[in-house]
Amino acid sequence: MMAQGKAIAVRRERADDSVAGQRIDNYLMRVCKGVPKSHVYRILRSGEVRVNGGRVGPTYRLVEGDEIRIPPVRVAAPTATAAAPAGKPLPVVYEDDALIVIDKPSGKAVHGGSGVSFGVIEQLRSQRPEARLLELAHRIDRETSGLLIIAKKRSALTALHDMMREGRIEKRYLTLVPGRWANPLQHVKEPLFKYLTPEGERRVRVSSDGKVAHSVVRLVRRWQRFSLLEVELKTGRTHQIRVHLAHLGFPLCGDDKYGNFPHNKALEQEGLKRMFLHAAHLSFVHPLTGESIVLQSQLPDELQSFIDHLDATEPRKHG
Repeated sequence: MMAQGKAIAVRRERADDSVAGQRIDNYLMRVCKGVPKSHVYRILRSGEVRVNGGRVGPTYRLVEGDEIRIPPVRVAAPTATAAAPAGKPLPVVYEDDALIVIDKPSGKAVHGGSGVSFGVIEQLRSQRPEARLLELAHRIDRETSGLLIIAKKRSALTALHDMMREGRIEKRYLTLVPGRWANPLQHVKEPLFKYLTPEGERRVRVSSDGKVAHSVVRLVRRWQRFSLLEVELKTGRTHQIRVHLAHLGFPLCGDDKYGNFPHNKALEQEGLKRMFLHAAHLSFVHPLTGESIVLQSQLPDELQSFIDHLDATEPRKHG
């Protein structure tokens, strides 16, 4: 309820690059915080919202330079809802006026929801309140560490989404699996199907009814009991690496959804207390400048220390 709301005067905003391409209904819900969605659609239907002096429907997409008239609306008074905690600043690997690439730590969700109050994007917005736009260009699992792209301009976000869909962003991950992976290079092309468990949890399995999925697996190193793999994603399906490798009999070390649970418990005793999956490489053409961007992220300490442990305790295999 908005018992303590207050009215604001007519606002006139000019659409800049950060909102170009956004639907007017979504734009209004963002700039009129606390206004019920039903009211946003009501003022659109009534013609009280004007773009360049004319009426627009809720699906109208803003163009840079558009003048937007927003009528007086009653907004909710500030509540005691907690803001996203600032936390430790997220490590930035690359930044310009169009995008940011951060090195996400394991255990931090990319956004709030599913039992998580605050994620990377909420924290970043809290740390940068002056930013006009901060939106995820893609996602990586909560347990996965590594490189994550956030757009600072709507035009960059749209272009990055197109590039992701067309496979024009090279994404490579490092993972450790139990056993001896044999092939130096292997293409895995197994379709993936998303479903919900009886408990309502999201899962993925290999199924002929699923969507096309393509992973390229390269052997990096091998020990007596483990293999270090680099996996390049040609498609970006949910849990793709985890499900493809588990399907082949090589579940990721520490994977609590598709892994070998007794083996994971034993690994904890050896010092590996998280899933071994790290987004280590990004390569793409900058969506606005055309510059070639190549970014690397070293294994975080908790994963590198387990590699060091393997080097010290068991022979490395070459054949």
